[in-house]
Amino acid sequence: MIAEENFIDLLVAGCDAGIRYDERLEQDMIAVPIGPRTQRFTTSAAPAYLDRHGQPRHPRDLLGHACVRGRFPSGVMIPWEFERDGEVVRVDTTGPLLVSIGGGVDLAIDAAIAGVGILWLFEDWVRPHFESGVLEPVLEPWWQNFSGPFLYYPGRRLVPAPLRAFIDYIKTPAGHW
Repeated sequence: MIAEENFIDLLVAGCDAGIRYDERLEQDMIAVPIGPRTQRFTTSAAPAYLDRHGQPRHPRDLLGHACVRGRFPSGVMIPWEFERDGEVVRVDTTGPLLVSIGGGVDLAIDAAIAGVGILWLFEDWVRPHFESGVLEPVLEPWWQNFSGPFLYYPGRRLVPAPLRAFIDYIKTPAGHW
């Protein structure tokens, strides 16, 4: 489900590490689970948007909707992916707003709440907006589950102190998300 572009490399304070959404790494790398072990991407929209444009019933219906999209710093935009009863559907959405994945998430959420279009984002990030009623789930039976992220780093050399401190923190009960 998660494309190769969905990982983050970290070169902070001399640490050669990163975050990926699967454990497939080179042989000399170590993977430490971080964050929720199961995650989902959701699609959602403001009630006013859905009143004006209708509720999509199938992921391909998104082609007729305005969608708030994200782009990786590399310029890559991954298709939105859905699954139901073994049917996998990938949709290259279009829309009036394109945000940077990472820094543009708040803008994307605010735009969806304002009725700009349909949003595809991590469930944990939009759940409070479902609970408040400013966003409604869209295509919920099609949302895919996938494994949560892993911190990865080389296992063949001394782990730098800042990275070691971070690893120790995320392994403590207080550090688990």
